Amino acid sequence: QLVESGGGLVETGASLRISCVFSGGTFYKVAWFRQAPQKGRELVGYMVWRGGYTYYRDSVLGRFDISGDNAKNTVYLKMNNLKPDDTAVYYCATASNVASDYDSWGRGTQVTVSS
Repeated sequence: QLVESGGGLVETGASLRISCVFSGGTFYKVAWFRQAPQKGRELVGYMVWRGGYTYYRDSVLGRFDISGDNAKNTVYLKMNNLKPDDTAVYYCATASNVASDYDSWGRGTQVTVSS
């Protein structure tokens, strides 16, 4: 089970950190996706849980950071210098092993960036 929290309404240029608490098993990698109104879901970035390798889409590279706290069963997405184009529902998802697709999903948290 994955539960996101921490979304909200912020102004352009602000920072926000959203969280994803996970339970019920282990996983290989965890990702953040987002879906803006009338747009398809897109991968924001992911982290290999053991090892810490991260990947980010070009539009957020250098602004967003994925981190994890194993003791708290929590993954974070820290977003800096937010832009109106970052407005979306943000979802976390996990892939249980290296060969699997993302097979567990949270319900999402809304992030709105005002211009």
